[in-house]
Amino acid sequence: MCGIAGILNFRNNNNGDNNTLLKQRLQSMNNALQHRGPDGEGIWVNEEGSVALGHRRLSIIDLSNAGHQPMHYVSKNESYNHRYTITHNGEIYNYIELREELAKHGYTFQSHTDTEVIVAAYDFWKDLCVDHFDGMFAFAIWDAKEKELFAARDRFGEKPFFYYFDKNQFLFASEMKAYGLPEFTVFQIRKCFSILLLSDTPITQTNQVKLFLKIFINFPQPLV
Repeated sequence: MCGIAGILNFRNNNNGDNNTLLKQRLQSMNNALQHRGPDGEGIWVNEEGSVALGHRRLSIIDLSNAGHQPMHYVSKNESYNHRYTITHNGEIYNYIELREELAKHGYTFQSHTDTEVIVAAYDFWKDLCVDHFDGMFAFAIWDAKEKELFAARDRFGEKPFFYYFDKNQFLFASEMKAYGLPEFTVFQIRKCFSILLLSDTPITQTNQVKLFLKIFINFPQPLV
């Protein structure tokens, strides 16, 4: 069990004070998720101060520092430094098979984590990457080149992903308490919880956000 959190700031002032404030807010969210990841934490804020990603780590697959998150990834044949940044909670059971498949298409990997495979899969299949994942997961990927956030949750919601957005910001976290009160009312959090569970895909696509909390309906037919 890990903890993830993030802030997408639509009202970017692009100054040092704004970056500091964003980092402080994210640190507070990360602190609320400390029990989910006792093995370490990470916080990343982009230079523009428009996006911040946080992570609390419980080491399972790759115990080395190579598995530290938020994790940066440079796509194949891409000169854009650190194009992708991901924060991920969960486990992709078929990541070894996906890693082998992506390697045939020229992808290379610097760690033995399933997290790195997720980013490479997103670079290759884009939004359809979630159709290739067998596992329980909640993650968000920031694409610095396209200025776009892609977030996804597993089909049954085993790994939680609570979110809130308005005209100024988009927030997400593994638990509701990471938002803090009284800034966000109980009503708002419950509303976001209902949207998370009941809405079909795609839930919303506004400004820089793509949120695919996918409810799969193409289950295999039962054996007769």
